[in-house]
Amino acid sequence: MLAIGLVVLGFLGMEVFSWAFHKYLMHGVLWSIHKTHHRKQSGYFELNDLFSLFFGSVAVVLIFLGLETLDYRFWLGCGITLYGFVYFILHDILIHRRAVKWKRPADYYLDGITRAHRAHHKSDQRDDSVSFGLLLVPRRYFKHRNHNNKR
Repeated sequence: MLAIGLVVLGFLGMEVFSWAFHKYLMHGVLWSIHKTHHRKQSGYFELNDLFSLFFGSVAVVLIFLGLETLDYRFWLGCGITLYGFVYFILHDILIHRRAVKWKRPADYYLDGITRAHRAHHKSDQRDDSVSFGLLLVPRRYFKHRNHNNKR
């Protein structure tokens, strides 16, 4: 049971950490790297992908260090890895369509996080962005829809 709690802690901790890292560092001193994500993509990879490589490396190191005894490092690393997988699916594939060209999501929650992320990208400037989270975004991006409401 402790293992599941540590995986959840790693996962949720990454959402909180990622929000702060994104808002204060990526849109701060690390803007020169992150701005490649806010500009029209010229190739498949962008300099901003270095952040994913870094966080993925941290997860791998934690898993490796905790592998022998399956201690807290292993399970936190698993939670961070799970967050990275969800991030990749939602952010890179669903929202930015980097690998698969899916239609805009009809699901209430997925539509809301997609709207929030698109609002974040309305500006290609460092200081004009809103909504820095991936999974937890302001309520205003979740529009109430009914079956007659067209998008």
